[in-house]
Amino acid sequence: MAVLLEGKEIRKVYQTGEIELEVLKGLNFQIMAGEFIVILGQSGSGKTTLLNIIGGMTPPTSGELYYQDQPLHEMNDKGLTLYRRNAVGFVFQHYNLMPNLTAAENVKLAAEIAEDPLTVEEVLRDVGLVAWSEHFPSQLSGGQQQRVAIARAIVKNPALLLCDEPTGALDIETGIQVLKALLRLNQEYHKTILIITHNSEISKMAHRVFYLKDGRLDSIHVNDHPLPPEELQW
Repeated sequence: MAVLLEGKEIRKVYQTGEIELEVLKGLNFQIMAGEFIVILGQSGSGKTTLLNIIGGMTPPTSGELYYQDQPLHEMNDKGLTLYRRNAVGFVFQHYNLMPNLTAAENVKLAAEIAEDPLTVEEVLRDVGLVAWSEHFPSQLSGGQQQRVAIARAIVKNPALLLCDEPTGALDIETGIQVLKALLRLNQEYHKTILIITHNSEISKMAHRVFYLKDGRLDSIHVNDHPLPPEELQW
């Protein structure tokens, strides 16, 4: 597999007055195209900061970050906007759907700004929501809303899908349905997927698990036999 993303000595420091808070402390990593990666860590370990840097939303304080050999750390705002628009899909714990738009319209809105989008019908089918395409968010369950959010992210046809606690607000049965939708996108579309979570059970379905501790990449675990989502329990 080709290297999709590479980070070299990634540091992030936030400063408030004279106080400096070092959130990321020199991370080195490679992410291969088509991988399913789970990033584990307790609150405050730097998971969300790392995801925001990879997604081009927050610049690192120092270090180098490459996407397909393009130096993201050297890009201007326009370059990072194009990167986020065309290369990255985002899925958050809170669905952030437009309440006055149907499921299909929420997905279509994302497709309209993409360079090479998939069809709305195709992605709604892939997340199992064709029958609910004309429903508004208030008419959908939490799991259905999250799957609309996944469809909205993937309709742009990005190479990279970044998920911030995508099952955090869901019960286990609904969460597993969401994880199955993500796994299908990885297996059938060969999308590279990164999930950050504090739920160690989800790591059992990943190709690799990055363990963050106190702002450092403490270890990386390879799963020789990833479990299917329906075998997870939490």
